[in-house]
Amino acid sequence: MGLNRSEKAVVIEEVAAKVASAKSIVLAQYRGLEVGHITGLRSQARKSGVYLRVLKNSLARRAVADSPFAGLADQMVGPLIYGISDDPVAAAKVISDFAKTNDKLVVMGGSLPNSAFDAAGVKALATMPSREELLAKLLGTMQAPIAQFVRTLNEVPTKFVRGLAAVRDQKESATPAAPAAATESVAAEPAAA
Repeated sequence: MGLNRSEKAVVIEEVAAKVASAKSIVLAQYRGLEVGHITGLRSQARKSGVYLRVLKNSLARRAVADSPFAGLADQMVGPLIYGISDDPVAAAKVISDFAKTNDKLVVMGGSLPNSAFDAAGVKALATMPSREELLAKLLGTMQAPIAQFVRTLNEVPTKFVRGLAAVRDQKESATPAAPAAATESVAAEPAAA
C-alpha cells in the first residue's frame, strides 16, 4: 500500500533534513538483493555513520530539489537505495565495498555538493582516505618535528650525564691502582734498610 500525501510530506522532510547536512550522496540499484544482504548493508552503514534508505525516486527528487545535490535528479531511475553521509567518503566506501562482495548491488552514481558523478566517480571517491584518516596523517606530520625537537633537547642532559659518569668511572679506576702501588714501594723500603 502506498503512502498518503501527509506520509509522503514527512518522508520528504526527513530526507531533506539529511540532505541539508550531507557532504555526499551515493545511489545504487538493489534489484535482486535479498533482505538479509540489505540488512547487512544497513548495519555497515550505521557503523560508518551513513544514512541508508530505499526511497521512491519522485520523493527523493523533491528532497534534493533546491539543494547542492539537485544535479543528481537525472540519475534517479529504477529501484535505488540512497546512501547519505556527513563524511564525503563514507557513503561511497560503504556502498562500493558491499558491491565488491555482492554483484546484485550496482553503484549507479553519486554526488558531492554541486557536482554529480557516475559509478566510476563513486569508486574513485571510495578509494580516498576518510576524514579521520587524513586528520590522523596530518596530526602525525605536525607532531613529528616537535617530537624530534624534544628528543634533541633530551639528548643534551643525557650526554652530559653520560660524560660525568665516564669521568667518574675513569677516576675510580685510576685512583685505587695508585694507592696499591704506593703501599708496595713503602713496604719494600723497610726490608732494604
